[in-house]
Amino acid sequence: MNSATVRNLLVRGMLAGLAAGVLALVVAYLLGEPNVDKAIAFEEAHSHEHEMEIVSRSLQSTAGLATGVLIYGVAFGGIAALAYCFALGRVGRFSPRATALLLSGCALLAVYVVPFLKYPANPPAVGNPDTIGKRTTLYFLMMLLSVLLAIAATILGKRLQPTLGTWWATVTAIAAFALVIGLAYAFLPVINEVPSDFPATVLWRFRLSALAIQTTLWTAFGLGFGELAERLLNPKPAPAAPASAVAAPS
Repeated sequence: MNSATVRNLLVRGMLAGLAAGVLALVVAYLLGEPNVDKAIAFEEAHSHEHEMEIVSRSLQSTAGLATGVLIYGVAFGGIAALAYCFALGRVGRFSPRATALLLSGCALLAVYVVPFLKYPANPPAVGNPDTIGKRTTLYFLMMLLSVLLAIAATILGKRLQPTLGTWWATVTAIAAFALVIGLAYAFLPVINEVPSDFPATVLWRFRLSALAIQTTLWTAFGLGFGELAERLLNPKPAPAAPASAVAAPS
């Protein structure tokens, strides 16, 4: 793949990430923000200190949310496009569109779902401010471990394919990934700082909305980028001009 193709795919990945970010923004605003408001109301009702609000809540839930989600979509769209350039043709005989969907599904699993199951997202009022550094470090450690193990599992599957065949090589690679991730779940510290009186329904709905946002983002990216990559890498031939449109020789 030459540099021009890589550049074109990178631009298309960022555009697809931006479009996917718009859809994820709608989901975040409709599903996530109401639960954030409820969590903030709980925090204010149980706090004896009143801090001056530097950024208004209305600005946070509109312009702030849009800026964060859209930048996230563009950034991860570009990173995923570069990963796509490396993966195309190396993970199997898939079309450009199918490879994009496969990549986005693996990204959703490795980048978000696996760390989420160990350290799920929490709304405001959940978590000790003194442990935010530790919690952030553990979360990104889990994410990094998940991504590296996903890459290792893919390499393992390719190495075993000539011996075991595609089916059993894939099963073995997935089992190895699940085994090591399970060990990481068992040995990494458990963090549970949810107040005993925090509404369980709000917590549950907030975490479901966080999962819905990521699912929307990566599904939309896979579909959009897959279509753009297919048109770039496998362009359809231009339709032949009808005979009647050909000028008669003078």
